[in-house]
Amino acid sequence: MKNLDIPLRRRSIPYRLFEMLPATLSYGAIILLVVLSLINPLYASIYLVFVAATLLVRAVAVGYHTLVGSKRVETAKKEDWSSYLQDLENREVSLEVAQKKTTYFAKKHRENLAVMQQSGQVYPKPSEIFNAVIIAFYNEPYEVLFETIETLRATTYDSKKIMVILAYEERGGAKTEAIAKRLSATYDDTFYSFQAVKHPRGIANEISSGKGGNITFAGQYLKEYLNKQRIAYTDVIVTTLDSDNRPDPQYFDYLTYEYIVHDHRKNLSFQPVSLFMNNIWDVPAPMRVIATGNSFWNIISAMRPHTLRNFASHAQPMEALVEMNFWSTRTIVEDGHQYWRSYFHFDGDYDVVPLFVPIYQDAVMSNTYKKTLKAQFVQLRRWAYGASDVPYVGVRVFSLKSKVNFFAAASRFVRLLDGHVTLASVPLIITFGAWIPIFLNTNADRSVVANQLPEIVGLIMRIATIGLFVTIFVTFKMLPPRPERYKRSRTVGMLLQWLLMPITAITYSAASAYYSQTRLFLGNYMTTFDVTEKASVLTKEKKS
Repeated sequence: MKNLDIPLRRRSIPYRLFEMLPATLSYGAIILLVVLSLINPLYASIYLVFVAATLLVRAVAVGYHTLVGSKRVETAKKEDWSSYLQDLENREVSLEVAQKKTTYFAKKHRENLAVMQQSGQVYPKPSEIFNAVIIAFYNEPYEVLFETIETLRATTYDSKKIMVILAYEERGGAKTEAIAKRLSATYDDTFYSFQAVKHPRGIANEISSGKGGNITFAGQYLKEYLNKQRIAYTDVIVTTLDSDNRPDPQYFDYLTYEYIVHDHRKNLSFQPVSLFMNNIWDVPAPMRVIATGNSFWNIISAMRPHTLRNFASHAQPMEALVEMNFWSTRTIVEDGHQYWRSYFHFDGDYDVVPLFVPIYQDAVMSNTYKKTLKAQFVQLRRWAYGASDVPYVGVRVFSLKSKVNFFAAASRFVRLLDGHVTLASVPLIITFGAWIPIFLNTNADRSVVANQLPEIVGLIMRIATIGLFVTIFVTFKMLPPRPERYKRSRTVGMLLQWLLMPITAITYSAASAYYSQTRLFLGNYMTTFDVTEKASVLTKEKKS
């Protein structure tokens, strides 16, 4: 088996240099602006206009992908994926029936049926496939888990073909164990199987409090269970969920369909669209802006499969997971890191298939406003610690022993690095950068461009708001119904909240990125998975 692990203690010199790279570039982007301003304001102006123009191009692309992607999500939710599975079960007669359907997915379905009928390969049938679900659970309330499991029970997929593992932590204590046993007793006969698996403390070579260790322990339990049941790994797809993740009713039908129609299925993972909409009406305005922005970024990512990576809930064939020893137990960002583990395990022959049905999640919400603001930052700094993948990828791509295609892998490395540097530096450069050449050069011979720089950058950014307006428009179409406990004025707040976007971009996105990258630079590694508090007003009322 290949060594896919992150170093647990001592790093090599190349590894440490790659660890320092994200922070070096993120701080360097700001320092470069200051240095250019001191040398010649014109140089700084060119640099700023280049950054702003790049952001403008990205904003236009964001607007386009948001519109098309949100439309595709709505179409996928309305598609009859159960009937598509029936077509795959009876392929010899299904192509003629499928001709009657005209949507984007129906066209893809006809193409898939034609390829399957002409290829001569043996494809698995839907009736042979099981879906296993691992739900990671630490100390969340019973109500949160109950609602999640109810969505699994209410799926259009046959519940007797679903295996549920409630992966709970020993460190959660007696209350956590009592909830696990209560749920196990409630749903014992609902699914093919429902099992509560306790992840022990203190397993060797695991970081403390890591989600990856919990779901890996559950995956190993599932492996032994399948062996006893004599169920082939090739017939099982595994989805990991957090306790608040609620799949669309057709998620398992859609997932099973995509698993079957791809003949290279072991080398794939499947990524649904994560939408932070469960409690969106309840959370404070800054959290709504962040949650909505993250939701639409996931939609945009689904429209760009060549850049798509695992995030939050995702699915992978059991066969591949067993080969890879499941997930990493040494990182707090096991979801995104799983992409890179898989990529190098399969020597670059690996892809992520987008699923355009949502898995709904909670936005950050604690029992007080102050705690909610803090909890949001804690969540984002954990996500931003995905910069720890930069050294993991770098030492493998730029190694003489690497078996991946260098140019394909190097381009992925550049996109990974660019994403983290952009997240940290660009909000600060765009917000404050135009004033730096002016404040650092008070002499009369400043260039005209430098004097007019704030207006130039401001004009570019006003044009770039087209992406923001598209996001606002689509947000109102995708919002869940307004709860009766709120007046119509709450809807107005949903519009005005976007005025906070520059503030959240700096105080949360940029600050969390710099925080995580700085710790990585200093070798002060983040080894604790801080569970994010997520709730609704009703959950808070029950707790009080």
